Amino acid sequence: MCNLYSIRLTQADIRTWFDAADDAFGNLAENYQVYPDYPAPIGRIGADGRRLIARARWGMPTPPKFLEGKKADPGVTNIRNAKSAHWRRWLGPENRCLVSFTSFSENELTPGGSKQPMWFAIDEERPLAFFAGIWTRWTSVRKIKEGEVTADLFGFLTTSPNRVVGEVHEKAMPVILRNDLEIDLWLTKPWSDVKHLQRPLPDDELVRLISVPKAA
Repeated sequence: MCNLYSIRLTQADIRTWFDAADDAFGNLAENYQVYPDYPAPIGRIGADGRRLIARARWGMPTPPKFLEGKKADPGVTNIRNAKSAHWRRWLGPENRCLVSFTSFSENELTPGGSKQPMWFAIDEERPLAFFAGIWTRWTSVRKIKEGEVTADLFGFLTTSPNRVVGEVHEKAMPVILRNDLEIDLWLTKPWSDVKHLQRPLPDDELVRLISVPKAA
């Protein structure tokens, strides 16, 4: 599953593209690589009905059955089972968001048995695109040394892989929204009207990158 993605464009680029009325993220380095529990910009609808860019940590609350005997919850980055009661509470428009990216990686198993990241994007130019995300405000212990915190958290939906991703990772790929219409549906409509968006991106709308994105 995807546990690393990159945002090549600046925060201003994201804000302009999303047509956000407010930006609460702070500074974002260009070519920012996002790992689990890292802060990242998400686009969502605010309480006033306007679009905003918010700051959230990557990893939604883990289902309780997987936390037995554990003192911390690092979070779940990728969500597949939309029928689970644990995830259904966050599938309404008020908890949906856009997760901006320009490329994402999946680990490929090498002949020697090690894993190396393979990168994917809409095309070689790595234009801005969005995962179909969900978010919530949650109080928990993310790291023992940090203690209990209340933070905005996010994750994104996954689905079966298309051929391009399936050659590297045969189990899943992120759900990617394809155009303005799908973005508007995702942010505003009931689950019954958007559940069809949890599907693989067509093979010809994604490429495996030749060059590996570098962190800023």
